[in-house]
Amino acid sequence: MTTSYVKEKATGKILTSSSGQDQNNPIHIEAMNNFVTSRGWSLSNYEIGFADDNVVKNWVDTQIESAKTYIDKRKAEYPSIEECVHAILDGELDALQAKRKIVKERHPKGGN
Repeated sequence: MTTSYVKEKATGKILTSSSGQDQNNPIHIEAMNNFVTSRGWSLSNYEIGFADDNVVKNWVDTQIESAKTYIDKRKAEYPSIEECVHAILDGELDALQAKRKIVKERHPKGGN
């Protein structure tokens, strides 16, 4: 399958994408052009194209991951509340603290 996309040339940021598009269908090309021009943007600043679904998905996933802050990354990896409660009740605080330390080292404060 093919996905149409609009990418900002200056930053490489994907602004929109739509799966299942046919690059030979002028309506799909017009829709991407309209996405840009309806916002008052210049078409010369944006790349409008078509690529394999998996390629565009990878671009978007990479973009989302790079936008996460160290706080987002820590939250995703920290032990859950349930794990903390079990560690407290089971007397396994040292193991819990070790897990937390690893996450803090992987994603230090102020980092990305």
